[in-house]
Amino acid sequence: MAVNGATHLISREYAADKLTSKQKNKVRKPMVEKMRRDRINSSINQLRNLFEQEFQLLQPDSKPEKADILELAVKFLQQKICSQPQKNKAYQRKDYRDFSQGYTKCLHETLAFLSFHHIEDQMQLKLMNHFHCLDTQPRSTSVSSPHHKGPGPVPSTKILWRPW
Repeated sequence: MAVNGATHLISREYAADKLTSKQKNKVRKPMVEKMRRDRINSSINQLRNLFEQEFQLLQPDSKPEKADILELAVKFLQQKICSQPQKNKAYQRKDYRDFSQGYTKCLHETLAFLSFHHIEDQMQLKLMNHFHCLDTQPRSTSVSSPHHKGPGPVPSTKILWRPW
C-alpha cells in the first residue's frame, strides 16, 4: 500500500542519513496524520456496528453519517451516566463504611497488640502518628456530596487510653 511504500522510503532515507530533522518531520507528518485519521475512522466504524440496530429504528432507509454516529454515542453515554450515579453513590457509601469499620477494627487490634507486648513508647507514638495521618488523608473515592454527609468520622487516635 501507500503507507508501506512511504515507510520503506523513509527507512531507506533514514539509513542513508540524508535528511535533516526538519525534512524527516516533513516526510513523517503526512503518515502520522493518515494513521490518526485511520484510528478515528476505525473507532467510528466500531460505533456504527454497536449502534446498528438503533440506526435501523431511527433511520431505516439511510446510511448514518459520522456525525450521526457520534451524536448517538454521546446521547447514549449521557443517558448511561445519568442513570448510574445513584447506584454508584450507594456502593461508594457502603465501601466507605466498610473501609472505616475495618480501619477502626485494625486500629483497635493494633492498640491491643501494642499494649499487650509492651512495645517501647517511641515506637508506639510513631505508629499512632502514622495511623492518624492515614486516617486524615482524603479518600481516593469521593463519597460525600454537598447535600449528603458520609458516615461519621473514624474515632480519633489523639485521645487514647493507655494502661501504663
